[in-house]
Amino acid sequence: MSTSPKLNAKIPEGAMENKWTKYRSTVHLVNPSNKRSLEVIVVGSGLAGASAAATLAEMGYKVKVFCFQDSPRRAHSIAAQGGINAAKNYQNDGDSVYRLFYDTIKGGDYRSREANVHRLAEVSGNIIDQCVGQGVPFAREYGGTLSNRSFGGTQVQRTFYAAGQTGQQLLLGAYSALQRQVGMGTVQLMARHEMMDIVNIDGKCRGIIARDLVSGKLERHFGHAVLLCTGGYGNVFYLSTNAMGSNVTAAWKAHKKGAFFGNPCYTQIHPTCIPVSGDHQSKLTLMSESLRNDGRIWVPKKQGDTRKPNDIPEEERDYYLERRYPAFGNLVPRDVASRAAKERCDAGYGVGTSKMAVYLDFAANTMRYGQIEANKKGIHSASKEQIRELGVAVVKEKYGNLFDMYKQITDEDPYEMPMRIYPAVHYTMGGLWVDYNLMTTVPGLYALGEANFSDHGANRLGASALMQGLADGYFVIPYTIGDYLSEEIRTKAIPTDHEAFVKAETEVQERINTLFSIKGTKSVDHFHKALGKIMWNKCGMARNAQGLKEAIEEIKALRAEFWKDVRVTGEQNEFNPELEKAHRVADFLELGELMCTDALHRNESCGGHFREEYQTPDGEAKRDDDNFAYVAAWEYKGESNFELHKEELKFESIKLAQRNYA
Repeated sequence: MSTSPKLNAKIPEGAMENKWTKYRSTVHLVNPSNKRSLEVIVVGSGLAGASAAATLAEMGYKVKVFCFQDSPRRAHSIAAQGGINAAKNYQNDGDSVYRLFYDTIKGGDYRSREANVHRLAEVSGNIIDQCVGQGVPFAREYGGTLSNRSFGGTQVQRTFYAAGQTGQQLLLGAYSALQRQVGMGTVQLMARHEMMDIVNIDGKCRGIIARDLVSGKLERHFGHAVLLCTGGYGNVFYLSTNAMGSNVTAAWKAHKKGAFFGNPCYTQIHPTCIPVSGDHQSKLTLMSESLRNDGRIWVPKKQGDTRKPNDIPEEERDYYLERRYPAFGNLVPRDVASRAAKERCDAGYGVGTSKMAVYLDFAANTMRYGQIEANKKGIHSASKEQIRELGVAVVKEKYGNLFDMYKQITDEDPYEMPMRIYPAVHYTMGGLWVDYNLMTTVPGLYALGEANFSDHGANRLGASALMQGLADGYFVIPYTIGDYLSEEIRTKAIPTDHEAFVKAETEVQERINTLFSIKGTKSVDHFHKALGKIMWNKCGMARNAQGLKEAIEEIKALRAEFWKDVRVTGEQNEFNPELEKAHRVADFLELGELMCTDALHRNESCGGHFREEYQTPDGEAKRDDDNFAYVAAWEYKGESNFELHKEELKFESIKLAQRNYA
């Protein structure tokens, strides 16, 4: 297998552990006086966008930030709960940069690019130092040192956290850095603006068309480079843990203008989410993976058992993850835990009204913590009630806000009975294809964080999303963008009345006019829900060739119906959420077809991509390294027409092996 001539990953030469160090020492630079005349557009203001914008502005570049929400503080990064990984080895349990690198490659089922992952592991420790310096209130031990906990797919404690709101605290740190630059005038923040298209001039990305979401006005903005930091596309499934505003529009518009889309079928299903309760729901709620540190997952051994969980004795419970994967137990990677839960429920062992849930039980570890506290307090003959009370206090300190959230949503007290959980769409490992510099196949157009494909392979380990977003923004793009901009210092700002800007804006306006002119009978949500059901049933936790072929045809038919019968209410020159939704659902209807096409072509199972035809006798994912050890990078050629380009994955530092968590 050879890499397509249209793809150049630009991976530095040399030993893996020296690539990033050598790159930083030899990369082209832009001198400070030249930076002041170079303009950079950052689309998205979550962790990747805010950290990149703040850092680039601090370096001297002129930066414009486009924020879909009314404030960067509302970016979806705020929803991350459990933590952020870093190879600090504070627990002295054998962690290292190499071990984080290895765990990430293995966790992604050997479908990620080694050089990018090693760089991520290298800079992970710097992220913690940066955030502590910003005042991020990470949890600490009694003596004041930073605390760590475990996450899935690892046997060390490397996850730094701030209760169950780590994303919020990290985002506030990045937001503070961003606002400092806004106050200094080095960053222009454009809130409530959505990117509608990119503008290419002479083969390079030179700006964007944006829509003011309040007035509806279309705007043209020039940049010497454009950074897309716009998150993932999980909402293609309609129900996911993503914020309802999360969308694929920016990345998809870039794809249609020449940016290849990498591994679109790689979707992460998170194992610990509150189960679906009915058709009324518009999103799902994540319960942090950190809960798997102390919660034990089980189902009744008896099929169709209707007893309350506390009435089922210990010997009649199946702690199936501990049984199947004794080395990792409840902390197996997310794709493994999700498939195991689905298998138990499909076999008739599910719990709750829908029977599509399993239990996450804290009783045992609550008592363990209580006994430890009793010993610390010198209470040597404590009753079970006393021990439990002491244990609840410890659990409340570690996970209290998560327990409160669960009770508010379900009206069940998780301190009294086990939580009910079931897998749900959470994260997308696929995204715009980027090289080592984080540049897409369009020169001058970059993708950071979840918007790119680069670091997680076919499955993301928990607590690695925050790590990647901040690594890309704080420590990678400030170096790599200089290599490109050093050749652009003679390029003057291009006036936005250039024909390329006029043409791009005209195309956006025509699309808006078309959406309003249809005046159909069905709402945008009707089409989104219909698409979501197709995607979940036929390209969700499990896929097969027949279902994927059916899905492609069903999506084509649904898309045709959308453009004939959708009804967009309101006016275009005003604040109009229905128009916003129409844009993103139109994009999802195209993306969904590509996701199914990608899943159909990949005749193997790996990570979150589980083809039912390709599994081991034990029901685990069965890879085909001889034929599919590559990144699938798709080029847009027109409606329903995508050309596949392959980037061969070479493993120099890690030996390919079947994943084993037993």
